[in-house]
Amino acid sequence: MTKFYLKTNSKTAETKKPHFYILNKGMNSGKPLKEPCPNCFVLTANTEEELQSLYWLCFGLWKAKSFHYYLKGSVIPFITINDMRKAIAGGYEIAEENKPVFKKSVKVLQLLEDKEKQYHQNIQLIQDAKRAIFYRYISRRRK
Repeated sequence: MTKFYLKTNSKTAETKKPHFYILNKGMNSGKPLKEPCPNCFVLTANTEEELQSLYWLCFGLWKAKSFHYYLKGSVIPFITINDMRKAIAGGYEIAEENKPVFKKSVKVLQLLEDKEKQYHQNIQLIQDAKRAIFYRYISRRRK
């Protein structure tokens, strides 16, 4: 099993090792993030390869809503650091049992994420085009 370190993120703390952030409050608890936010943990791994495995494991667990089981609190749900460690460690054990299937799933997830980003960019371009068309119409009426 790979060794990872999970701790509460601090604005003053810096790490040189490969790391990513995990949201710990709200219904999106467990969502892996590239950039820190006020309510997140930081997960540090020894190598970049381990980090990528852990990132996509967390992404899959988050998408499958596996962290919802551990949520506490009635107004603003949150997940504790120990529950997060437990969930990630449990998921990693399952992933290690069938490594080829996990790696294939990670590749598919990466492709789908890339497609999703591409679609979001296309939607943004379409919205910009609509805005430009309407702006052109408005500017003609003013003359």
